[in-house]
Amino acid sequence: MTDPKTFALDELCTLSDTSRRTVRYYIQLGLVDRPIGETRAAHYVGRHLEQLLKIRQFTDAGVSLERIREVLSGEAPPVPPRQRKPGSVQVKSHLFIADGVELQISPEDAGLTPEQVRAFVRKVMQAYQDLNKESQ
Repeated sequence: MTDPKTFALDELCTLSDTSRRTVRYYIQLGLVDRPIGETRAAHYVGRHLEQLLKIRQFTDAGVSLERIREVLSGEAPPVPPRQRKPGSVQVKSHLFIADGVELQISPEDAGLTPEQVRAFVRKVMQAYQDLNKESQ
């Protein structure tokens, strides 16, 4: 059995494209595990590199360090909203149910397929009809 690859701090920083200061800050915040060993003998392993790369991925997506801490401790990963750019087109379905009752659906944002949107619309229409029958 071979020993896992170990990294000095400078090597870890190069591989993760993170400054020494930032690595130390992440350790202080508890986002990255403490190094193995103390002082000059301290070293890092693949787990540390994975943590830094995951943090980089989330920060590049605009996720806050506090939310990253929550995700790394087991909460569901965040899905950052897409940045809308000037000139971008967004398709929405606008469902007229009755006077004063309308529904707007953005299938892409909701993660719905066209079939799911149609099924949803049918159920909403049925629910509205059922409410009308009860009030008569």
